[in-house]
Amino acid sequence: MVGSRSLVTPTSSPLLEKALREKLSRRNEAGGSLGELEPLAIRLGLMQNTLKPVLHGPQLLVFAADHGLAVDGICDPAMRPTHETVQLALTNQLPLTVFARAQGLTVTVVDCGMAQNVPPHERLLMRKIAHGTRNTRAALAMTLEQAHAGMRAGMEIGDKLQGNVTVLSGVGVGSHESAALVLSRLTDSPVRDLIVSGPHMEIDYLAHVMHVLGQAQARHRAVSEPIDVLAAFGGFEVAVMVGVILMAASKRHLLIIDGAPACAALMVASRIAQPVTDYCVFCRSHSHRGLDQALNLFRASALLELGMESTDGTGSTLAWPLLKSAAALLTELADGEDAGPSRPAGLPEPFVEPQPEPSPFGPALY
Repeated sequence: MVGSRSLVTPTSSPLLEKALREKLSRRNEAGGSLGELEPLAIRLGLMQNTLKPVLHGPQLLVFAADHGLAVDGICDPAMRPTHETVQLALTNQLPLTVFARAQGLTVTVVDCGMAQNVPPHERLLMRKIAHGTRNTRAALAMTLEQAHAGMRAGMEIGDKLQGNVTVLSGVGVGSHESAALVLSRLTDSPVRDLIVSGPHMEIDYLAHVMHVLGQAQARHRAVSEPIDVLAAFGGFEVAVMVGVILMAASKRHLLIIDGAPACAALMVASRIAQPVTDYCVFCRSHSHRGLDQALNLFRASALLELGMESTDGTGSTLAWPLLKSAAALLTELADGEDAGPSRPAGLPEPFVEPQPEPSPFGPALY
């Protein structure tokens, strides 16, 4: 079991948290309270185990895959095919990539399992497990071996990240429905509360979606372990994200979770190594109510609520300046201010990134 070998350390440190609060209090005397920016700054300090958190090399990873469940007509017919969305991202024709470039985030698209191939590109990372999952209504979406392969690929990606900030988002036809099934089973929540729906969805269409998802749940009614749930319902993009989350959190990196597929991956990862949630903040690029419930499962809210309906990851690009500002609140000096220590007296030695260890799933595939 992966959890027994987890390198993910909880961020809780009463001594450091007290020092961070005192540091912010001293700064408030001059500039006043900065509201929600202050607890965000404290979280960043706890993640990095320092009074002076520094964020660098932000990476926006878009994980793409297709889902066999889509053949049952559960997705909006007007939805763009996965490979077309990826092509638009690679050619900077989406707000996602325009905003990322403006904010200095490096964008990489990871082909985890698209049904079609796209031409090679310098920002396209090929980690295709298969050409889309199978239909979870009729069979396991993927084999356990494929689930492990996806996680291995993600751990390799997480191990090679250049910076200490990673945005995770997933795209693909059927991705939100697959994510809803994973979240529903792992949290014992009604899948109806997690799907993309709203007042303008036709009643007959909603009934069809619920019928198909209900059949998928019934077929895999006995599945409960996290990786088994991933294999039964999940997409390849979720499997790869699980590996990235586990590896990046083990290095105390900041993880920005954007969208339902990323929430599903985080839920699986948290069942393997619970402290991974300590390293996460949440953003959103959709306003649908299913995502409201997904965030509620983590007792979290998005950093920004802009009412967007855009590609997952877009909200994170706009929240990035907020995160940089929170870190600067602790790190940047005011004129004439004493630099002060990086760590309070008595705090254990700072975290040192471990050297890569063999994957718990066996040799890397790539």
